[in-house]
Amino acid sequence: MLLRIEKLLLDLAAIAVIGLGALITISVCLRIFLNSGIPDTVVMVRELMVAAIVLPLAATATARANIVVEVLTQHMPRRWQDWLVVFGSVMGLLALLPLMWAGWREVTGAFESGAFFFGQLSLPKWPGRVIFFFGIAICWLRLAIMVWQDIATIRSGAHIDATPDHIEEEA
Repeated sequence: MLLRIEKLLLDLAAIAVIGLGALITISVCLRIFLNSGIPDTVVMVRELMVAAIVLPLAATATARANIVVEVLTQHMPRRWQDWLVVFGSVMGLLALLPLMWAGWREVTGAFESGAFFFGQLSLPKWPGRVIFFFGIAICWLRLAIMVWQDIATIRSGAHIDATPDHIEEEA
């Protein structure tokens, strides 16, 4: 089920990127040719950027496609490397907690106050806040599951495959 949610969030992020490109292109063309524009373009672009960045985080964690630096760790015993992968995931969990807390406060504040962006369209603030919180929360859940699974893998005597799914390790 979580994989389906991650796939959906990845698809929504791709749609947000396409929407960003279309919105910016149309806005620039309108300004060049008609000396006009789309109202509240900056607000819409900012909110779509949140979706494009935050929604694919869980899928990135699942694929273990985050940036890693292995200058020292590649020279350590394999068992240590496995525990360092777990340590990195736990640090990710801890780093996401303040973001989740702040995101939750923003969501509840936006709903309670009925906040909106000042502009011609008076767009509500809550959609972007909900997207941010939901993306961070799903990423946190994915990392928690990965920590659980990685510890179980280490305890069983196997090794964690920490290479991204789409990159084959050189022999």
